Amino acid sequence: MMCDRVRVKVPATTANLGAGFDCLGVALDLYNRVQVVREDRHYRDKKPAMVQEAAAAFFLRVGKAFPFSFSIAGDVPASRGLGSSVTVRAGIVAGLNRMAGNPLTPAECLNMVADLEGHPDNAAPAFLGGFACCTEESILNVPVSASLVFVTAIPELELATSKARSVLPAKVPFTDAVHNLRNASLIAAAFASRRYEMVRGAFSDRLHQPYREKLMPFLPETIAAGESAGALGGFLSGAGSTVICMAKKGDSVPDKVAKAMKKVFAARKIAVKILELKADNQGLRVTGR
Repeated sequence: MMCDRVRVKVPATTANLGAGFDCLGVALDLYNRVQVVREDRHYRDKKPAMVQEAAAAFFLRVGKAFPFSFSIAGDVPASRGLGSSVTVRAGIVAGLNRMAGNPLTPAECLNMVADLEGHPDNAAPAFLGGFACCTEESILNVPVSASLVFVTAIPELELATSKARSVLPAKVPFTDAVHNLRNASLIAAAFASRRYEMVRGAFSDRLHQPYREKLMPFLPETIAAGESAGALGGFLSGAGSTVICMAKKGDSVPDKVAKAMKKVFAARKIAVKILELKADNQGLRVTGR
C-alpha cells in the first residue's frame, strides 16, 4: 500500500569490531529518525548529496520517480564512526520504498544501501539489528544478549571516513592478515554461540587501527584503560573517532570502564561524551500512513 508520509527509525551501528574490517558490525540502541513526505510538485530545497544519491539509486531501480521532501533528526552524531551515513541512506531508501508501495524487498533495499556505502558491515546490522557477519554474498545475523554493554566514548572530533581510509596501506604483511583472520573468526563464533568471554584479546587488529592511530593517538590508551577496568575488549568504532569497550553487566563493570575511558580523554583535554549502550536487535523500523 502506498502512503504519503513515512517515518523510518534507524539504529546506530559499530562496524569492524577491531579485527573484522569491513565485515563485522553490531546495531546499537542509539537512533536517527528519517521522515519522507510525498509532494505534489518538485520540492525546491537543495538536498544533500547523500540523499540525492540514495533517491537516484532507488528511482533508477524501480523505474519511476516522484517528488518528496525529507527531514532527519536523532542522536547519532555525524563523522564519528557510528553509522550516521547509513541512517541517512537506509532511511531514504526504506522510506521511498514504503511510499512507493514496497516494490523492493527488504533484502533488496539492504543490498542497495550496502552498495551505496561500499561495504555491508554498517548496512546489515542497521537493517537487521543485532550482530552481523557479512560477505559480498551472504549475511549471518544473530541477536545480541542484553547482558552486553557497549561503553561508547564519542570525542568532539569529527573524522570523515574518506580521511580515515586514506591512511590505510595498499598492502599488508601476510602475518598481519592471518592475525586478523584468526581474530575475526573467533569474534563471529563468540557472537553466534553467545559465548562472549571468548572475545577477550580477539579485538586486536593489524589491518586498520595501527594506521589510524596517527589520526587518533588516544586510541590504544583508551582501549587499554577500558580493558584494565574490566572490559572484555575495545576497538575503534568504524572509521572513528568513537572508541568502544565491550563489557558484561555486573559488579558495576561498565561504570568502571566508562570512568577509565573518560579519564584518558580528560588527561588529553579532549571533550568526550560517554554512553553505555546496548545492542538493538530489531533493526530498522518503518511506519507510514
